[in-house]
Amino acid sequence: MADYIKVQLTDELKGRTVEVVEKTAKKGKIKAGINEVTKAIERGTAKLVVIAEDVSPKEIVMHLPILCEEKNIPYSYIATKKELGEKAALRTATASIAITESSEEAEIKDLGKKIAELKK
Repeated sequence: MADYIKVQLTDELKGRTVEVVEKTAKKGKIKAGINEVTKAIERGTAKLVVIAEDVSPKEIVMHLPILCEEKNIPYSYIATKKELGEKAALRTATASIAITESSEEAEIKDLGKKIAELKK
């Protein structure tokens, strides 16, 4: 497990994260890439941040969980950059995404609560 992974997600939560990303890719707005995600977090427009677990060097994404916790934005993980890019309907792999608008608001809040419970 990488240093920046603050919580080990269950298979159920990983599956729900993938579902939310896929549904949002069809009907919502997603910001991709470290710089865009960082801006979305700092501006408070991110509803959910998803980070790939296989990022190298890890320093690229180490600040994202910390920023999310400061701004009370839920964050989750997906196994690989390639999978994250595919699920977000991008043409390329990406280290992180931020969901800024989604028809899945209730699902995002519920997912955020369950991930927060795991951190305790």
